[in-house]
Parts: sequence; structure tokens; C-alpha cells
Amino acid sequence: MPGVTHDDAPLLADLMPWSVAPLRPGRAWPSAPDAACLKARWDALVKAEGPVREALFEPTRSRTLHSAVGQLPGQSSGTEKLARAAGPCPEPVRALVAPFDEQWLIPDHRLIDTARPELWRVADDHQIFVVESAADSGGPVLLATSLLPLVRPGLIRPLYRRPGGAEPNLAPGLLEHLSVRLGLKPTPADMLAWTMAVACPGPGGLAVPLTESPEAWSRGVELGRRMLWLMRRDGERPKLPGGRRPYVRAPLPARPLTLLYDPDEETLHIDEGRISPVPPEAWEFEAGGARVLEQWFAARTAQGQPGTLTAIRPATWPQAWTSELLELITVLALLTEVGPSREALTPGAPVTAEDLRAAGVLPVPGTARRPASVLDHHEEGPEGQFALL
Repeated sequence: MPGVTHDDAPLLADLMPWSVAPLRPGRAWPSAPDAACLKARWDALVKAEGPVREALFEPTRSRTLHSAVGQLPGQSSGTEKLARAAGPCPEPVRALVAPFDEQWLIPDHRLIDTARPELWRVADDHQIFVVESAADSGGPVLLATSLLPLVRPGLIRPLYRRPGGAEPNLAPGLLEHLSVRLGLKPTPADMLAWTMAVACPGPGGLAVPLTESPEAWSRGVELGRRMLWLMRRDGERPKLPGGRRPYVRAPLPARPLTLLYDPDEETLHIDEGRISPVPPEAWEFEAGGARVLEQWFAARTAQGQPGTLTAIRPATWPQAWTSELLELITVLALLTEVGPSREALTPGAPVTAEDLRAAGVLPVPGTARRPASVLDHHEEGPEGQFALL
């Protein structure tokens, strides 16, 4: 951002000190764009026996049919070893599987190599997860979601350290210091919105230039709130102006195979199906080094290797996917419109990392980089045992 050098700006790693490494699923079949096919995959697994069940499961060093693990916090899956499992599929939950791609996940600890239970413990209606994008991968440097993120490879930083929106994951004393410098009372959500608007790569990691200008702060927070609303897609659904809203101009086929874009007509061709208008900016939008629309479409048309559980997929293209695609086009188009305003945002008089060190905000204590203790949360352990954490 203009006016602030990277060397002066504090790092995101210090301002939101608690981070969690990304989940490692270990196998692809427990997540999918369609919840019904996940239940069908589970049924196929538990109906199989012996070596067939083992092959379908796809064991790794971290998970086999005989792994003994407890429930994921807040979930109600079984805890008997999968070699004996016979019950119904745990109810799938929504998860952010790839940038801007909300899919479904079977929330069963036995199916996920490294599930990061500390994230599940703080996942609720108040939580916002921030995901760092890979360096030089193109697109936004930060993603935000209300869902559990499976996106790799970036670190995950929850906004809150405890359920119920309690104890923000911010450097102790940061909001109080900014309150004095700004003459305002910023909230944790304000700080996150500002971060979304101004975060930028620096030599030491992602930098978050801070300001003591109330006017610049208000503009940045407003921009960041819009970005958060578009990325989280909760509340009122985003819409483009009437003449620019994408519509289905020709019905999508039952089993589409190809996705092409005509920039002259601003039309998305899905085999013989057509959606327009699709702004070029939405088509070109990249995250994680890939075009978002192409990656989204590929996840819904990949056939899966025959004989594996990933081959169990919807027989035809569900109508819900068309609605999701139209909304995704809208979100990407609206996000590109935020770009010029972010570039024009000048923070004014900076609050530097040195300022925060002088105020005792930095360095943060080691406890701020570790998850908060949960002392009253019961979770079922392996084979039905209960643990008090």
C-alpha cells in the first residue's frame, strides 16, 4: 500500500498470533460437491468386507480401518474402529474445500488423517476463519470463510480463540492501542475487515499496514466488510445490477464435460448450455494459482477412478449446482470491483511495528500463539470412551 513500507508494517503472524496448519484429509472421497453421493460412498464402504473395505477406504500411515480415534468436537460420528463400522453415514457438513468452492464433508475423525480438532472446537456461527494463500499464487492473499476450511497450503487463523465469539485471536492490547491512536473503539470484526482490505506480501510474510487516520480506517473497514460478505456468502445474497446479472440462456446438459469462455459474447459455454453475461474479470479470477471457475467446474465433472469411492458421483448435474455457479460468477465479478478501491486506499499516518513494540503490544506472549484451553467440553474418545478436555 502507498505510504507505508513493508519494513514498517506489522506482520499478520503477530497481529493474529494463533495459527493452525491446514488439515490433511489423506483421501479425497470423504468430501464432494454433493451430500447424497457422500452418503452413498459411506454405504458402499460399510457394506464391503475385509480386503475390499480396506481398499475402498484407502489407508495411509495415519489412518487405517483399525485406527482408534475420538469424535471431532461438536460432531456425533461413531468411534468404533472402521473395520467394524456398520451404522449410517454421519451427516455431512459444509466446508470450504478449495478457494470459493463450498462442498460437503463427512465429519468423521476416522476418515481424516489430520483433522485439527482445535479448529472444530471453535467452529460456530460466530467464527470466521482466515486462510493465507500460497505466496505468488495469484488472486487474494487472504480468504475468509465461516465454514471449516480444507484449503491448502496456507495457515488458518481463526478470528476467535473460543466458541461464542469469545477472546479474539489478536495481539493482546492491540485494540486498546488502536483505540487511543484512532479515537475510535475498533472491534475484532473491524480489525479483521481492515486486515482483509490492506494485507499485502512483505519480505517477512504477510504485512498489515496500520493507520492512526480515522478516515482511512473507516474506508478500509468498509472495503474489508464487503470482501468478507462476498467471501463468506452469508446473509443477503449478492447481486449484480439488472443488466449484468448472469442467466442460463440455454439449458445445461445432464452430464456436461466441457467448459469454454467466449470473451466477445461474455458467455460461458458448458457443452451446449450457455450462461451470460459473464464478465471477463470473473472468468479470469484466480486463487491458489488456478482459475476459480475452471477449478470449480472440474471438481463437479471429474469422474473418479473406477472401483474407488470417488467414482460414486451424481448421475446428472443437479439444479443446485447451476444456482451455485451463478452466485459464484456474481461473487467473483463483485470482488474484482473492490480492487481499484483497495489500490486507492492510502492509510495516512502509520502505526508501525516499532510503535507496537514501544507500546508493549509486541512481541506477543507465547500463550497467544497456542490454542486456548477448553476445560468444560465433553468429547467422545475412541471406542465410546469420554474425555474431559
